[in-house]
Amino acid sequence: MSVKTDNLTEKISTVDYWRSLRYFNWYRLTLAGLFMLLAGVFGTSLSLGARNWTAFFVVSAIYAVVVILSFIPLRLRWPRFNWQLAALIVSDIAVLSVLSHASGGIQSNIGLLLMVSLAAAGLTSRGKITLFFAALASIAALLEHSYAVLHNDAEVAQFVQVALLCVSYFAVAWLAHTLAKYAVDSQELAQRRGRDLVNLAEANRLVMRDMQDGVLVVDEQGMIMQMNPSAARLLRHSAEQGSLLAENFPLLFGEYALWKQTGNSNQGNLQLDVGVQARLRFVAIERDTARGALIFLEDMQRVRAEAQQIKLAALGRLTANIAHEVRNPLSAISYSTELMQEEQDDAKQQRLLQIVLDNTQRINRIVQDVMQLNRRDRAQPEVFELDAMLRTFEEEFNLAERLEPGVMALFVAQGVEVSFDRGHLRQVLWNLCHNALRYCSKRPGSMSLRVSVTDVRTMLCVQDDGPGISGEQQGKLFEPFFTTAADGSGLGLYIAKELCEANGALLEYRGGGRRKGARFGIIFTDSPENSGEHEHVK
Repeated sequence: MSVKTDNLTEKISTVDYWRSLRYFNWYRLTLAGLFMLLAGVFGTSLSLGARNWTAFFVVSAIYAVVVILSFIPLRLRWPRFNWQLAALIVSDIAVLSVLSHASGGIQSNIGLLLMVSLAAAGLTSRGKITLFFAALASIAALLEHSYAVLHNDAEVAQFVQVALLCVSYFAVAWLAHTLAKYAVDSQELAQRRGRDLVNLAEANRLVMRDMQDGVLVVDEQGMIMQMNPSAARLLRHSAEQGSLLAENFPLLFGEYALWKQTGNSNQGNLQLDVGVQARLRFVAIERDTARGALIFLEDMQRVRAEAQQIKLAALGRLTANIAHEVRNPLSAISYSTELMQEEQDDAKQQRLLQIVLDNTQRINRIVQDVMQLNRRDRAQPEVFELDAMLRTFEEEFNLAERLEPGVMALFVAQGVEVSFDRGHLRQVLWNLCHNALRYCSKRPGSMSLRVSVTDVRTMLCVQDDGPGISGEQQGKLFEPFFTTAADGSGLGLYIAKELCEANGALLEYRGGGRRKGARFGIIFTDSPENSGEHEHVK
């Protein structure tokens, strides 16, 4: 952005140089035409051409033609600017010196017109080589008067006037140089400030664009001056710059009007939509007599999610240490209980020992679930076919849970490929199917694994024919340690969701659909593209 601004500034500066030179050339053309007009109408009565009227008129005409022709290289911008400026000033010095001589020398005061040319040269060239032009003009004035003294009986005493004129040339040149230097410094300062403003505006745009909190800038009348994408996401639609806050977001405008009356910068939480809550904060923008505001919308759902992640990170470190310390004595208790069962013949003692063994196994399962919390960051996705993987999983699950064939129905097309960590997918399916088995009727087809493929995604659904999940519990399904089972740890669905997200997939509760029960869907958002809708019933 800074390089583009510098290039644009340099281009504008170059255009200004040539425009100034063109205006100066128009002045020269006007001066030449005025000389010809006055000489032709009034003759020597104005002392123009008093010494040689013919030479005065001819030189004025030649000067006008040269000025007209000089517009051609100015338009072509060739040769370079400094060369063209030097040619214009040198020609002015030469022409005005000849016209001054033809009009009677220093007494005609035509030499004073060179001050205008020198000042224009100094301002046009921003002070460059102006003193050099003053020196040339002084030399020309001295030479003209010396020639007049030698050949036209001019007075030697008038050298004092010529000297004063030369001093005036240098004074004007020095003044033009100083003013030009000041103008250049002011221009450079303005350019730096312009670049700073452009960079600041770009930085402001990037910061607002990447902010996770919504930001709106409104003026005193509630007109939207700026709005970032996060605000559009929270408010469900974007608004054009210059539109009214009251027309686009009436609820937010009501809070804004209340803030203007009360002056309270923190208006609390605002329910924007179902499941969307934002914390409002207003910051006044004082600008002359107008008073606008910055409106900050902080997504409370994101705040809660971040707080939950921080809590779970701390909990994960704690439970990992506890799990390590618990598993060793737990193994000893379990092993000792099994040995005592082999030695005891009393049924009552056997029952008590079995209770101890069952609870040690339950604690061990909880420890294993806790250890799964650290597996999210170790995903190793690979592309494989779901058909073969699901059939192998079905056999393993039926064998482990001692299910009759047909209780779990499999609907999957051949050749459907997904990208996922095999071990993670097996763990997710095991958790989902174990929950489905707990609540299903265990009749043939009471559990199903169904794969559906569209042009944009692949989805694997796990469904049962159980009682389903109530609306109150659906919002807490994927929260850690939430469970409705007496012997559950509440980590199964949370771990399954975390493992899906680690592999670029989504896990959602999708309701029972046309069938009663619960249905969970794994959406493979990063899976290879497949087309068509296929099902194969086993």
